[in-house]
Amino acid sequence: MSHPAHDHRDAADHPAGDSREHGTVVLETGGLQWASQQSTVTAVLKRRPGVLEVETNPVAQTATVVFDRERTSLAELRRWVTECGYHCAGQSVPAHICDPLTDPGRTSAERAAGRPGERRPAEPGVPAGAGETRPPREAAGRGGHGETSMAAMVAGMRNRFLVAVLFSVPIVIWSPIGEEVFGLHAPVPFGLRQDVWALLLSLPVIFYSCTVFFGGAVRALRARTLDMMVLVAVAVGSGWLYSLIVTLTGGGEVFYEAATVLAAFVLLGHWFEMRARGGANDAIRTLLDLAPPGALVVRDGEPAEIPTAEVVVGDLLLVRPGAKIAVDGTVEEGESEVDESMVTGESLPVHKGPGSEVIGATLNANGTLRVRAGRVGSDTALAQIVQLVQEAQNSKAPGQRLADRAAFWLVLLALTGGLTTLGVWLLLTDRTFGAAMLFAITVVVITCPDALGLATPTAIMVGTGLGAGRGALFKNAAALETSAGIHTVVMDKTGTLTKGEPEVTDVITTQEPGEDALLRLVTAVERESEHPLAEAVVRHAEDRAVVAPSAGGFENVPGHGATAVVEGHRVAVGNRRLAEREGVDLGPLAARREELAATGRTVVIVCVDGRAAGLIGIADAPRETSAAAVRELHGLGVEVVMLTGDNRATAERIARRLGIDTVIAEVLPRDKAARIAELQRGDRKVAMVGDGVNDAPALAQADLGIAIGAGTDVAIETADLVLMRSDPLDVPTALRIGRGTLRKMRQNLGWAIGYNAVALPIAAGVFEPAFGLVLRPEIAALSMSGSSVVVALNALALKRLRLPGSGGQA
Repeated sequence: MSHPAHDHRDAADHPAGDSREHGTVVLETGGLQWASQQSTVTAVLKRRPGVLEVETNPVAQTATVVFDRERTSLAELRRWVTECGYHCAGQSVPAHICDPLTDPGRTSAERAAGRPGERRPAEPGVPAGAGETRPPREAAGRGGHGETSMAAMVAGMRNRFLVAVLFSVPIVIWSPIGEEVFGLHAPVPFGLRQDVWALLLSLPVIFYSCTVFFGGAVRALRARTLDMMVLVAVAVGSGWLYSLIVTLTGGGEVFYEAATVLAAFVLLGHWFEMRARGGANDAIRTLLDLAPPGALVVRDGEPAEIPTAEVVVGDLLLVRPGAKIAVDGTVEEGESEVDESMVTGESLPVHKGPGSEVIGATLNANGTLRVRAGRVGSDTALAQIVQLVQEAQNSKAPGQRLADRAAFWLVLLALTGGLTTLGVWLLLTDRTFGAAMLFAITVVVITCPDALGLATPTAIMVGTGLGAGRGALFKNAAALETSAGIHTVVMDKTGTLTKGEPEVTDVITTQEPGEDALLRLVTAVERESEHPLAEAVVRHAEDRAVVAPSAGGFENVPGHGATAVVEGHRVAVGNRRLAEREGVDLGPLAARREELAATGRTVVIVCVDGRAAGLIGIADAPRETSAAAVRELHGLGVEVVMLTGDNRATAERIARRLGIDTVIAEVLPRDKAARIAELQRGDRKVAMVGDGVNDAPALAQADLGIAIGAGTDVAIETADLVLMRSDPLDVPTALRIGRGTLRKMRQNLGWAIGYNAVALPIAAGVFEPAFGLVLRPEIAALSMSGSSVVVALNALALKRLRLPGSGGQA
């Protein structure tokens, strides 16, 4: 199988140096507790020399970094992430950088000399940044640092919330709100003043629960950016400091309860939000859990179990029935059925024998195999798939790029709006400073852009993960968004809509012998031939359980067919020239032959003892799911076009059978891209589906290039979407995922923007004089956090999307 994950970015996007010197790495950025904090990591890394692109994903806690290997290294990238206040354990999965243990330039002995699993400095000749040797499972899978980091953050957020609640409740009980709203008149303990008692109770909240806000604000300001941490820190800190000053000076209104309850509600909302968005990364965790922890390697003639991380290229693996294959390789001994569904999505087991390629993490069903390791570590298909999915999840949709820029200005607007609100209430009304401060704090809190930051990353993660589970690998968010607007799908015929191998479609006989009798004679002859058409006839006979006798006197007639003696009969099987050579008149079969030929079939003439005995029609048969794929595409309102170099009669026969709208036949490979361009006129979005080298220009020309099945490296490199299976039904599946994801992205962005537009004037007290409508900071915090939770849960609802062949909901 070809590797789907390549650095397919255009060199024009990276002006500094040769694009071949660019590396792509997925770094863990543990500690991104708020969506808007992604701007801190992005801002810090983008200012570093050699960093070309940064895409940060707060949901996955990772960042995809494209960098110049000549100017920086992986070690420096890690250090920079750590310097801006986040921990960086290295790559969350092996990326495109060569590793010293897997570098193809080294021998197996040299690779084995190292201690697998350790990080080491880059060796001479190894690209800068190498040194991460952990397999995918250890790097970020079950028990890996990526998942542990998120779990620790969720637990930490819960603990901070519990502490805030524990101390906020008594603060409220002994506050003016407790008396006015709840009618509580409990005496203050120890004879303290109410404000002093509230101050003491607030200390654990401020100096434990709220340190996450203050630390995050410092990181953002050091990175010369603004995010939600700044807003919450300003809101909580200003309220608490104002109350502290009032307490120390001995006069005025305090609102410790507002500061602490505000902190509690923010922590509660983001605890729920983090738990919700944690489910968005299920696809990556599922993929990573596929990798087996160990492998049986034959050394000195005996199998020895070693960790998968220690398998090197050239090792001979013993794979017993029911065991997973540890790495990609080639079968040297044994035969078995291998379940590849967990990696490729192919539902049926695939037969493997000597010389067959096998994929790591697939399941050996019923036979014992000896497999020579060919690709290990970051080179395996599983690691490449994980890498591709992570890069897609970290990429930005066009709408999110605008939202990210808007988030910075929204924070600035919140801070400015808070100061303006404070000034207006003080200058134009007779309200106290404390009352004006509450309005200002509410404005700052309600305008937090966290929901805006989560709007599309969560939807993209769920969408790309949903696709990966069905073997549809989107290379980036732009491809996901483009797939939602496709008007026309152009499909190559051979290998895409059809199986790409000849198949018997018709068997026509004269009165004597019958069909099975004719097949016995023909199969006896064709079994001796190596021609693809002969193989098709033999397969057809085997499917019908026809047992062929032995043939004698076999003679291959180049360009004509073959002859042999079978059970005393001279049997000639071939084309019309062979019939003429044998002096056979087709008689009534001549008209039937012309009919079959006119529909694009290849016709094999069977002559027995000098007379025409029958005809066999052979054609490239459609795949079992091709017709269903066309129906699904029509259900989406998409036009389906067949583009092929085959003759028109053959193409139209397939098109009629499948219900395809338009046929473009007899097209030379070099002209396919021009035909795609013609279809794109009038702003129509066109997707091209192909699997070969000659499809690469058309894939590049199309708005969405789709490489189907085990396509060539060139086709996969050019495509925007890789379908792991050779199943046309995955095309409408991918388009449905794209449409569903785009719908969720728009819903989330609309909610986030609409929420701020409605809530901001209410928070500022615009409607208080006329309607008495106000928001306290605590309620604003709950509303703001609830908005983020709504966005995360709405994106997770995408998992219920109905897909072709699935039982999901619409």
